[in-house]
Amino acid sequence: MFARTERLLLRPGWQEDAPALARAIGEEAVVRNLATAPWPYGEAEAQAFLAKPIDPAQPRFLIFARTGGAPRLVGGCGISPDPDGRPEMGYWIARPYWGLGFATEAGRQLMGIARAMHLPRLTAGHFLDNPASGAVLRKLGFRPTGKVAQRYSLARGGDGAVALFEEGEADADTSVTPMRSRIGVDEDFREELRLMAA
Repeated sequence: MFARTERLLLRPGWQEDAPALARAIGEEAVVRNLATAPWPYGEAEAQAFLAKPIDPAQPRFLIFARTGGAPRLVGGCGISPDPDGRPEMGYWIARPYWGLGFATEAGRQLMGIARAMHLPRLTAGHFLDNPASGAVLRKLGFRPTGKVAQRYSLARGGDGAVALFEEGEADADTSVTPMRSRIGVDEDFREELRLMAA
């Protein structure tokens, strides 16, 4: 399954993506906010992740920025069971691309995929020391449940406090950021994307 937004391509990961995946996710500031990714995270961990079978009821994607050239790996997202067995949305964005609206854009697309699959309403959560993720969830129309749970994080090496959210009614911000026709050279890439998100 593939999906496109104005600026992004969501597709399953392939073994050829392992080097790019290791570079994109291989930073402690990113990995520590995930439950199942180890730290340190290198190419061997990327290959092991990409080799895992994908359950059709639990789609997972790599997120690529669509550019004038080859797409660039900027993150990942997917749906997996939460500890109570309900479908839970998760996502991560590589640090150079924080603040550009990619998590919101990919999350909106993932929610649309969940609706097309007739999945129950999604749950989500974020570690309390990652409030930016909570802002993304609110933009997507998720509501805080008021509950905090302890969730194990492999990268943290223990439990962390997680604020729990549930998908609200169709009240999410549905604005779309238009895609420019081309994005500049490498050194200008982040600035170009920042301007697009403004």
